[in-house]
Amino acid sequence: MFKNVLSASGNFEDIRASKQHNYIVAIAALALISLLSSSGGAPIEHTISNFWEGFIWGIADPVISLDRLAGIVIIGLVSARFIGGAWIGISFVLATSGGQLLHLNLLNLPGAEIAIATCTIVFGVISVLPTQISWLACTILSVIAGLSHGYADSQAIMGAEMLTLAAYLIGVILTQTAIFFSAREIGAIISNKPSNQILTKTIRWIGLTFCAIGIVFLANAVI
Repeated sequence: MFKNVLSASGNFEDIRASKQHNYIVAIAALALISLLSSSGGAPIEHTISNFWEGFIWGIADPVISLDRLAGIVIIGLVSARFIGGAWIGISFVLATSGGQLLHLNLLNLPGAEIAIATCTIVFGVISVLPTQISWLACTILSVIAGLSHGYADSQAIMGAEMLTLAAYLIGVILTQTAIFFSAREIGAIISNKPSNQILTKTIRWIGLTFCAIGIVFLANAVI
């Protein structure tokens, strides 16, 4: 019986390690796509004229810009620190929809690109801090990031029909939710591992990488 318990525990750890590997591979693949898409230094220009174009570009837009992808991933990683961290991601996704509605109703949200980069930097800093930041502060920051993401991304659907807008919004929500929860799962697995010097350095380098991405895009937005 004791052997069966050990065997079951070993199988569980193998499954968990396999899931972690799959999530990391998926995020890495998205990052590669984003890097290739952003290599020209400017976002891919596209217009959306029908339902399927709206849905496809809704799925693609959160991925093809590195600053957008980095912003979602770091929010997911940080949310793993909190028991109710899933609400941080839900708040972000809902705020993204709100940001898109602001733009579509011709309401001004100045400095959206600057806000996206700044939020990425702040979340990167939070990820390397030894002290815990409050759940409410992270949720408010994710709402600011979501509004900015939605406002900046909605330029492609200006003037589109209602059905096309709905398809685009569904695509964005699906992609952002998948990226967030994948990143959150990676963060949870990392957080549950016994703390050691290698793990601490790895977390620090991950946080600093996202800070660097945010700084680069912040400089581009300001200049």
